[in-house]
Amino acid sequence: MYLALRDGGAAAPPTAAAAGATRTPHGRRRVPRVVVTLGLVSLLTDISSESVAAVLPLYLTLGLGLSTVAYGLVDALYQGVGALVRVAGGWGADRTGRPKWVAFLGYATSCVARVGLLVATGAGAVAAVVALDRVGKGIRTAPRDAMISAAAPPDGVGLAFGVHRALDTTGAVLGPLVAFLLLWWIPGGYLTVMVASLGCALLGLALLGLFVEDRPRATAPAPTADDPGGWRELRTPAMRRLLLVAGLLGVLTIGDGFLYLALLDRGGFAVHWFPLLYVGTSLAYLVLAVPLGALADRWGRARTMVTGHGALVAAYGATTLPLGAVGTTVLTVVLLGAFYAATDGVLAAAAGRIVAPRSRARGIAAAQTVVAVSRMAASAGFGVLWFWIGPGSALLLAAAVLAAVLVPSLLAVRRLDTAPAAA
Repeated sequence: MYLALRDGGAAAPPTAAAAGATRTPHGRRRVPRVVVTLGLVSLLTDISSESVAAVLPLYLTLGLGLSTVAYGLVDALYQGVGALVRVAGGWGADRTGRPKWVAFLGYATSCVARVGLLVATGAGAVAAVVALDRVGKGIRTAPRDAMISAAAPPDGVGLAFGVHRALDTTGAVLGPLVAFLLLWWIPGGYLTVMVASLGCALLGLALLGLFVEDRPRATAPAPTADDPGGWRELRTPAMRRLLLVAGLLGVLTIGDGFLYLALLDRGGFAVHWFPLLYVGTSLAYLVLAVPLGALADRWGRARTMVTGHGALVAAYGATTLPLGAVGTTVLTVVLLGAFYAATDGVLAAAAGRIVAPRSRARGIAAAQTVVAVSRMAASAGFGVLWFWIGPGSALLLAAAVLAAVLVPSLLAVRRLDTAPAAA
């Protein structure tokens, strides 16, 4: 893909002339420089986090001997901790008008967590450090996405998020590979992986601090007595409908670890290959993020987000197909990557354009928080369902229910892509 960089980052929507300037002489759309820089920050941070996270399901279920019920609760905590502070990060970015430095705080918190990994011993200490990392992720996500949404031209928001998510996912691909290669080179060299993880996190933090320009935006209006939190601008019918649909679909979204454990349960590959399942999913996401982001700009962001859950329905069903170990595994990870490419950045792009610019970070944070909390409930519930009826039946039941709500969800969001943003 051709990426022509331009200086960008101001919150105000570009004029018609500026929007026209976002295309090359050959008609290709340009991607703002700040989007690429933030993508590189995310790339380095994802190498850092994914190098240690890829083995978490195995470590908990095989290394520590936890049941799937216990793993479901831990996975729920893993997803939910960040959600508890995500709205606070969005609120801070909007209230201060300086999303860069709120995001910087989040990335710095994750760096502290990487230091903690070097000294943590025991399951409790590791869980606490992982929770701190999720807090950092929760703080930084909405301010970072608000900067992307503000920098992109109105007809290129989905593309901008697709480019960012492609770079982000490159880190998610490289992280498990780094861990795999380091452990292959130095058997038992977990400390080496942790040091490499910390180094990448620090590089990402430095890149954000030094090369992303701080362009203060207009702050949100002061809270009033009847709206002490300053959230009135998010209470529009369009935003409520988006949050309702995203939450409903999130409740039916099972954590990746469960799908990978289901594939492992079927046999056909050795346990030490387990981290590479994350690599396969991330590669599919990487390949599809930009084209699906551009498609969302043309076809509709909310519509694309809902339709993307169809790939998740197919991924649930694929884990039970009699295609052999290789065929089933490849199909599942490709479908899972397609699901993320059609929903992750696309949801942020949709939310960021429904609300007023001065509330953009909070709007994105609200959508991401609803999804994170609903997926937290899904992880806890699916762990019980797996234990009760078995992995195959549980996945087929989840697929059937998710498929049943797709059409009503599409009908619910059909007008969101044409709804103007609040003033």
